[in-house]
Amino acid sequence: METNSKRIAVILADGFEEGEAITIVDILRRAGFTCDTVGLLAETVTGSHSITIKTDKILSSEIENYDMIVLPGGMPGAANLRDSDALIKIIKTMYHKNKFVGAMCAGPIVLERAGLLDGHNYTAYPGYEKRIVSTGTFLQDIVVIDNNLITSRGPATVYEFAYTLVDQLGGDSKTVKERMLFQNSFNSIKEIA
Repeated sequence: METNSKRIAVILADGFEEGEAITIVDILRRAGFTCDTVGLLAETVTGSHSITIKTDKILSSEIENYDMIVLPGGMPGAANLRDSDALIKIIKTMYHKNKFVGAMCAGPIVLERAGLLDGHNYTAYPGYEKRIVSTGTFLQDIVVIDNNLITSRGPATVYEFAYTLVDQLGGDSKTVKERMLFQNSFNSIKEIA
């Protein structure tokens, strides 16, 4: 697939949800985008299911120059992201520059701390609407787009979320879906008698 000039940063903190993070990166790269994994504090990050990865870079103000920032869920990963003053500053700057800010699963707690959910529609992992005290409107949709905020529910919704990110960035998710056999993902499993 041809390369697209848009750049996406997927931010990872210890305790991140591996299935979400890696699937997002994989689909965005398949769509031809530059998608970097960015460690919150270090280059080596361990997920909530004890999978350790080496990120492409460590968080710095350079991320503000990217076209999109994405926050996967997982605990305590999302809480670690939420508690980073440096990350909150970057997210606010990007949002106010009309760049895309995506979060899924528990990730919207970071958007809440940044004050970005107030007055906006969003979704998150079931039950998080009770933890998030913003004046935003919680929806049960798989993916919610509200201006430049994009949110999703949890590990099983990551494909729809990532394909939506591709489309919002001007890419072609249809071709990526076809190559990944996405149309087959919800077919019933047939038992062999």
